[in-house]
Amino acid sequence: MESKTEKALRLIREKDYAQAAQALDQAISEEPDNPAGYANFGNLLIAAGQLGRAPAFFEKALSLDPSYASASFGYGNALFEMKKYDEALVQFERAQKNGLNEGDLFYMIGRSVLQLGHPGRALAAFQRAVELNSSDTEARFQYGLLLAQFGQLDAAEKQFLRVLAENQNHADAFYNLGVIAMYRDKGADANQYFAKALALNPRHMLAAHGLERLKKTGESNPPKK
Repeated sequence: MESKTEKALRLIREKDYAQAAQALDQAISEEPDNPAGYANFGNLLIAAGQLGRAPAFFEKALSLDPSYASASFGYGNALFEMKKYDEALVQFERAQKNGLNEGDLFYMIGRSVLQLGHPGRALAAFQRAVELNSSDTEARFQYGLLLAQFGQLDAAEKQFLRVLAENQNHADAFYNLGVIAMYRDKGADANQYFAKALALNPRHMLAAHGLERLKKTGESNPPKK
C-alpha cells in the first residue's frame, strides 16, 4: 500500500493537484516535523503554477533540516521560475554541497549561470548533466549550443546528432546542424536541415531565414556551365 507521500507524488505526476494537496496536508498533519512533506508541497505548488506560495514551504523544510538537499533544489527551481537567478543558484549550490549529485541539478545550475552571464560555467554544468543522465535531451542540446558558441563545431555537431537520435522531432537541433553546415559552406546539407526544422515547426523564423539566405547565395553564385 502506498504511503500518503507516495500517493501525493503519483497524483502530482498525474496533474491531479487538488487530490495531491489533500494527501500532502494529511502527511504534514501526521508528521509535522518531517521536512519532506513541506518540500513536496512546494514542488506541488510549482507544478500547479502557484510560484508565489512555494518558497514558504521550502523555507519551512529547510528550517527543520538545513541540510535537506531536495528542499534546496526545489527552492532553487521556484526561484528560477520567478527569474531570481542569483538566489536560485545559491540554493542549487547548497543542494550540491549537501550531497545532491543528479543530472537535473547540474542542468539547472547551467541554466542559472547562463542567465547570469557565465557561459563557461554553464558549459561545464551541462556537460556534467549529460554525464550523469545521458537521456536528458534538453541538457544535451544546451551543451551542444554552448560548444558551438565556443567554436567547437565538431563536438557540437555530435551532440545535436545525438539529440536527434533520441528525439527526431527536435526542430532546433536540425536548425543548428544547418547553421554548422552553412558555416562549412555545405549549402545542400544546410538546406536539408533548415527545411526539416521548418517542416517540424512552420513558425521557426530562424530556419526560414536560413533558407532565404541560402537561396540568395545561390542566386548570386549560380553554378558554372
